[in-house]
Amino acid sequence: MINKVFDFLQKNNMLSAGDNVICGLSGGADSVCLLIILNQLKEKLKISIEALHVNHCLRGDESDRDERFCHELCNSLNIKFTAVSCDVKKYADEKSLSCEEAARNLRYSIFDEYSEGKKIATAHNADDNLETVIHNLIRGTALKGLSGIPPVRENIVRPLLNVSRQEIEYFLKNINQNFVTDSTNLTNDYTRNKIRHNIIPLMKEINSSLIETSIRSIESLRSENNLIESEVNSVTDKCFNNNVFTGLADYNEVIRRRCISKLLIENHLPVSNKRLAECDRILLNGGKINLSGDLYFISDGKTAEIKKILPEIQYKSVSKELLIGENSIFSDIKLICEIIECENLKKNDFVNKNLTFYLMDYDKIVGRTVVRSRKYGDRIQLSGRSFTSSVKKLINKTIPVSIRQTLHFIEDENGMIFGENIGIAQRVSPDENTRHLLKISVIRN
Repeated sequence: MINKVFDFLQKNNMLSAGDNVICGLSGGADSVCLLIILNQLKEKLKISIEALHVNHCLRGDESDRDERFCHELCNSLNIKFTAVSCDVKKYADEKSLSCEEAARNLRYSIFDEYSEGKKIATAHNADDNLETVIHNLIRGTALKGLSGIPPVRENIVRPLLNVSRQEIEYFLKNINQNFVTDSTNLTNDYTRNKIRHNIIPLMKEINSSLIETSIRSIESLRSENNLIESEVNSVTDKCFNNNVFTGLADYNEVIRRRCISKLLIENHLPVSNKRLAECDRILLNGGKINLSGDLYFISDGKTAEIKKILPEIQYKSVSKELLIGENSIFSDIKLICEIIECENLKKNDFVNKNLTFYLMDYDKIVGRTVVRSRKYGDRIQLSGRSFTSSVKKLINKTIPVSIRQTLHFIEDENGMIFGENIGIAQRVSPDENTRHLLKISVIRN
């Protein structure tokens, strides 16, 4: 048993000479076994050992009994012992979590707090790993979830992952070492207990070597997952720069979605198969999708990023009657209107490739004309097109955010005929019969 754990430690590069290892000690069989084995291996591994007990204060006297047992065990082994109490019930109520999830969050938070510069060893075993895989499968998972509990994650190591619960109890019995039993583990109040007491026994009826088989299967899945993760890291290094993915669309769907998942997780955003499929579609085809609040996943088909988009400031609508000459509805900006006889217009002015001004057939304008700011729902049929377009979409495509709220629009009695930096309407477009042109220029200081 001790050699088996040692080999697993070495294979997964869990510990190095000089490491200070904190053993998470609950008092149950698994953690007691872990503490004793690490204590026996400390000289060989050249490590130091201490223990940390988290009292969740959920079981009254029984919780205090577990803490006393752990303290006495560490005293007998001459191992430094620390106990930390936390109010799981209060935390669960505040965060709207189940007691099971709240206890786990608090436990790992305490581990993190006490393990700076040290390693944390937890007593997850092969049975726990299988339960986790089944739990993930029930909730819905991909390959990563089927790979089970990682042997190493940051500074957390799990030396007993290839050891069954039966082996642990047999080891403790042989050395005449007692342990405590958490009474909540005997009920079906928690999902994991239902899996442990009901589902796994049925699976063992089909395969009596279930745990041993699961160790090999999970290890294979974990190896394949690690290979994919390695490729994802390589693609991320190539394609991700300044918080923007460039060229990610060229890779396989599995790699694309893993990269997107990694980006979401790093930004503390929820991940689901549906969300990954939506983001992948946006990545390939362009567009945007809301992720949370003002955060969006945005792509133009070549690049993709998570970007904060604040709602547009709603300005009060401004409008004035359009004058021939100088018009002003925004501070420091002028819109100049001139009527020009066609015969006096030079050919290069008429073409106006740089859009320094706009020309429309003055005689096609209907009735009273106003110059105004943008309005919600504006639409225009641009010159040369047979359909109307959303002004909002046209603006979002090409116009800088800094000037969007000070754009000029002109409308006559039949609707919009001009949008600054957008163009003129088809119905006022000059043709061979045009005699008078309205020249529009915008001067921004």
